[in-house]
Amino acid sequence: MKNNYLDIMYQNVKIQEGRQAIEKLLIDFYFARGGTSKDYAILNNIPVPLVTAIKNEALKLKLLEKSTGIHLSPKGKQFVEKELGYKGINIELYKKLYQNYASKEIEQLSPILNNIFENRPEVDVSVDQSKCTPETAIKRALLCLENNCLIGKNILCVGDDDLISVSIGILLHTLYGGNMNLCKTKIYVLDSDQRILDYISDIARIYDLPIDCYNIDFRNPIPSKYLCKMDCFYTDPPYTLSGMKLFLSRGLECLKNSVSLNVFLSYAHKSQEEMLKIHKMFIELGLSALRIMPQFNRYEGAGILGNSSQMFLLKTTAATRTPSMGEKFNIPIYTGEIKRTRRKYVCKKCNTIHYVSFEDTYSTIEKLKTAGCTICGHHFFNMVSKKEILNGNKEIYK
Repeated sequence: MKNNYLDIMYQNVKIQEGRQAIEKLLIDFYFARGGTSKDYAILNNIPVPLVTAIKNEALKLKLLEKSTGIHLSPKGKQFVEKELGYKGINIELYKKLYQNYASKEIEQLSPILNNIFENRPEVDVSVDQSKCTPETAIKRALLCLENNCLIGKNILCVGDDDLISVSIGILLHTLYGGNMNLCKTKIYVLDSDQRILDYISDIARIYDLPIDCYNIDFRNPIPSKYLCKMDCFYTDPPYTLSGMKLFLSRGLECLKNSVSLNVFLSYAHKSQEEMLKIHKMFIELGLSALRIMPQFNRYEGAGILGNSSQMFLLKTTAATRTPSMGEKFNIPIYTGEIKRTRRKYVCKKCNTIHYVSFEDTYSTIEKLKTAGCTICGHHFFNMVSKKEILNGNKEIYK
């Protein structure tokens, strides 16, 4: 039934924004009773004649009632609640969150997430991990609500050391008042770090969150059960162009074949020359950049990023393609693989020399500190020098 009504309306009203725009209008009719076609046209940035045409199709299907202003019929309300997943939603809270009026309610989420975030696994900088703040995670989750891809959707996290899946899950838990058996949303996490996946799975069990986790290196093909299934995806990829392209491509493989689906991409601030390369990549993948939000993301201790990164809101188009479909990639994607360095450290206690690089025992200083000095077991070191490793394993001083 869900597909039938929306598909019938989409077939009869050829709207470039896709069936998602029609679904969004029905949801707007549900939350804001009695508006005019002009009101909804302004709200959704689409022409008034298109809103009128969609309204007329909804009237034919008896999803609307003829009255002053636009009103859903009982049949229309049942469709939105039962088929689109809005049954049991706290309507007033949803409207406040959508309109950014719910600061007090958002603050109530912070203590829960603060506790969860404090106990998450330590970052592995060898795979470009960095911890976003709980406030950033909440902001990212709210983007899902604001862009109509939260309720009744399949949401994918392409990598999730930031625990965005948990933030979305807690937001859903709050909106449904803990009655998660009414929630039709499914959240999927694909990541190569089993520590992260285990932690997310534990939190999901404790809070009854609809999260499914799977361990995968994105250089390997995506399992078929995740392909062409998702309504949107989040990713905060390695801050290299090859890493971004791979993570975006894998996410696009998992999206449904439709236009106007949302991609939430977090990425470091770059020079204008690098930004040009990034936009060329979007065009190559057939993605439209709807919004760019500088300094949207904040991170703990990520000094190299200036503790912040930008958020790109991307949309799929009729030209969107997935060049990585079914392929295995053997390309360097992490910063440490592309800008390969060898650092020389000395133990503060016994002066023993230790080397840190992808070719040595310890690939990061964090791993060396955790293991301790091989001679005295001390956990504190000073860096003596850093060398860049070129092709042929030649080293040059930086």
